[in-house]
Amino acid sequence: MQKDEVAIVKIEDIGVDGEGIGKVDGYTLFVKDAVIGDEVEAKVIKSKKNYGYARLMRIVTPSEYRVEPKCAYARQCGGCQIQEMSYERQLAFKEKKVRDSLERIGGFDAALLERVTEPIVGMEEPFHYRNKAQFPFGTDKDGRPVCGFYAGRTHHIIANTDCALGVKINKEILEQILAFMKENHVQAYDEKTGRGLFRHVLIRYGFATREIMVCLVVNGKKIPHVDELVWRLSQIKGMTSITLCPNTKRTNVIMGGTYKILWGQGYITDTIGDVQYRISPLSFYQVNPVQTEKLYAKALEYADLQGGETVWDLYCGIGTISLFLARKAKMVYGVEVVEQAVEDARENAKRNGIGNVKFYVGKAEEVLPEHYEKGGDESGAEAEGGAKAQEGDEVKACVNSRKTRPDGNAAGKAHPDVIVVDPPRKGCEESLLEMMAEMRPKRIVYVSCNPATLARDLKYLCGRGYELRKIGIVDQFPMGVHVETCVLLGRK
Repeated sequence: MQKDEVAIVKIEDIGVDGEGIGKVDGYTLFVKDAVIGDEVEAKVIKSKKNYGYARLMRIVTPSEYRVEPKCAYARQCGGCQIQEMSYERQLAFKEKKVRDSLERIGGFDAALLERVTEPIVGMEEPFHYRNKAQFPFGTDKDGRPVCGFYAGRTHHIIANTDCALGVKINKEILEQILAFMKENHVQAYDEKTGRGLFRHVLIRYGFATREIMVCLVVNGKKIPHVDELVWRLSQIKGMTSITLCPNTKRTNVIMGGTYKILWGQGYITDTIGDVQYRISPLSFYQVNPVQTEKLYAKALEYADLQGGETVWDLYCGIGTISLFLARKAKMVYGVEVVEQAVEDARENAKRNGIGNVKFYVGKAEEVLPEHYEKGGDESGAEAEGGAKAQEGDEVKACVNSRKTRPDGNAAGKAHPDVIVVDPPRKGCEESLLEMMAEMRPKRIVYVSCNPATLARDLKYLCGRGYELRKIGIVDQFPMGVHVETCVLLGRK
């Protein structure tokens, strides 16, 4: 088919990004906003030899899975890719997405996947679940400041202060900021020219504590009439932290590398289960606290800790999983590359009275080999190579007996009983996977937000002495295409 050609398409499948898939005389079309079971009229916008991309023009016959979206901007906005799909069908789509990736990329047998995969864990209320939102600022055609979300695959802002996935207080915060900008003639940032001041606002909300954080990301070092804006925001019930984050780089990266406190404190707190966490503007913290508790409970179940184990938690962030594990383990070591997150992790350990944890700043693929080769850190002093040990902690159980180990590990090596890894979307570096396999833990618990890189990494580990034992899927992102997976690997 050629560009601009129009055809009637029956949608028979769903792509990994939530787009409908159908065929016209054997030619495959990917149609955004189409739901499996729809019959639609679609216009080709990009044509390849064997497939093309098309825009949904109208729905000829709606699918039984199609529902009326809660948000009027669902089709335009890039945040909700599958809001027009019934929630039950969304869950089925995500289960299939994980299994297909493991079968196609990982090479795992379909019968094995059927046997070890547990039912997906969905939400009772799949809206207003996000405890974090980042809103870009821009200017409308009349020169007025607006904020909202980017349209899919663009940097065009859809003006919307009332997102169906965010908490309701976001609307009041955004409208106060926009009113301040209009009254004081403060300009929004323009990506094309690099001019203007307000770039983004980050809002975090503690579901358990009701504490609110507002972090203003600006193209400069200060805001004119800032006291007036701070006063307005500080009057909002629950406001706890107002900070300024300078970002003067011509980049798509939202946050700058530093921030300063304008009012209140530099963090908010929240709880998952009975563990309390301090969350700073630059810290990673799961956006769905309801489902995060279920995900981490799954990781703890798979770790199967009996009280005497040494655990390494890689990509530990602010210590969310580490502190969950520490309640059942002998000793937990966390590794995270973001220094601010590690500071929060250490504070979180103190806040919860958890002493059997230790955190290192550095890349997991560098810190873990260093401690394996050195036989661990018995002294409690700072580790070399940028991996800072938590000061004042007494290190226990990092180095096992100097005698030859029955499991084949070399004498004097740091040996974990369990490794938990929760990497970014790109997955683990191969050097880290190699080291994990060499260290021969009894169990590896892999938490992933990307089924494709998960499948790739599991294939590597299962080729080096491990086997797939359990797969748990948790829907952290209702109305979107992403999904979290927790996998248990055991030594063969």
